[in-house]
Amino acid sequence: MTAISLAKGANVPVSAGSVRAVLTWTAGQPGAPDADASALLLAADGRVRSDGDFVFYNQPAHSSGAVRHAGKQPGADAVEVDLAALEPDIERVVLAASADGGTFGQLPGLRMQLLDAASGAEVARFDMSATTETAFVSGELYRRAGQWKFRAVGQGYDSGLAGLATDFGISVDDEPEPQQVQAPTPAPPPPVQAPAAPVAPAPAAPAPGGVRLTKGEERLPVDMRKRLSLRKEKVAVSLSKRGAQNERARVILVLDASGSMTQLYNSGVVRDVVERMAPVAAMLDDDGEMQAWTFASNPARLPDLQLGDLPQWLQLHVRVGQMGIFTRRKKKGNAVASGPPQGQVDMRQVGIQNEEQKVIAEIREFVRAHPAAEPTLVLFFSDGGVYRNREIEAELRAAATEPLFWQFVGLGNANYGVLQHLDSLSGRVIDNTGFFAVDDIMRIGDEELYDRLLTEFPSWLKKARQQGITR
Repeated sequence: MTAISLAKGANVPVSAGSVRAVLTWTAGQPGAPDADASALLLAADGRVRSDGDFVFYNQPAHSSGAVRHAGKQPGADAVEVDLAALEPDIERVVLAASADGGTFGQLPGLRMQLLDAASGAEVARFDMSATTETAFVSGELYRRAGQWKFRAVGQGYDSGLAGLATDFGISVDDEPEPQQVQAPTPAPPPPVQAPAAPVAPAPAAPAPGGVRLTKGEERLPVDMRKRLSLRKEKVAVSLSKRGAQNERARVILVLDASGSMTQLYNSGVVRDVVERMAPVAAMLDDDGEMQAWTFASNPARLPDLQLGDLPQWLQLHVRVGQMGIFTRRKKKGNAVASGPPQGQVDMRQVGIQNEEQKVIAEIREFVRAHPAAEPTLVLFFSDGGVYRNREIEAELRAAATEPLFWQFVGLGNANYGVLQHLDSLSGRVIDNTGFFAVDDIMRIGDEELYDRLLTEFPSWLKKARQQGITR
């Protein structure tokens, strides 16, 4: 195989099944920055399907295994692409890089080499020049009439990796403020003297109007307690409309923590969602508790939410991450940055991409391992970016014979993939899913929200009993 030296804009066919794209430069220049190779997997519309289609220093491998960081040396960084393993809807792989602490103009001898990953033979090379750019697209692999080709691009960005990524559909929000460096101050203990208000009755005792009082709610701040009381009444009305006022269920909350959710966390939207879901558990679950998961690249179970601990739980566990999407993970000296406070999930392990099927599988396993007399209602919140359609479909089909109802809620107007077509999902004994999306959930009143949230669960419950799926 003879190497070809390319001019900017030129292209060459690629016959190798797997290639290594190596960015090289002359190392050791005083004051010169370091450079990090990256890759973006693009669909036919020229954009990523989700933040998971971005391979870079905080996400060194694509979940498909087709694209991965291949190792760094002084003056060189590389990305390996298995062209044969790329998913069918990936049309282009953009080969990019970012400069850490300077510009690409400070890196002499910039070159992109494309190698056959199996033999190491050079397929093509592209010599480049730069000035003030802090991010750079060296080239791209693209599919044309069933044949892969490489094009020399040589385009720079002064706006850094975030600016480059935004152009291709990556969700980039402002860096979040540092979170939870220490545990919050615990709520003060109840006064020693006799309380002025009567002690709340046991969880199972109904209050006037069918609203159930829950153990621990008397410890809530007054304003939160008032909101809870009003919302429980609205949940009770929504259940009563569907003849489900006496039904009980285990409630599980699922919160999307992928990179695109950052603004919804920072602006308090997710916090408000959790507070509005607590009354659902208070009315359906005998002990008022709610299990909870968060997920992105990986799922993580959060501590159970007990109603009396709601303020502390919100502060400790409603988190999208401890760093922004592009914040570099580095050690300071020989010391590693301390982990999260005890009881918190390390969100760095959760990641940033969308892998809904993993958390669905983990919740199914939890329900099998912890059977309950009552069915389980899963309240699943996501802002979209769904692309694991086949895997999600497989999990939900398999779950159709289990005492689980999955209520998906879309936060915003994004790509919800298979979630938008759950009603037509075939191969199920019973329809075990519901979905609706809202542009701005903060503008939806409690009554409307609970009506939409609890519309399909009672009808599923009736059919599940008929099928012997639940009691």
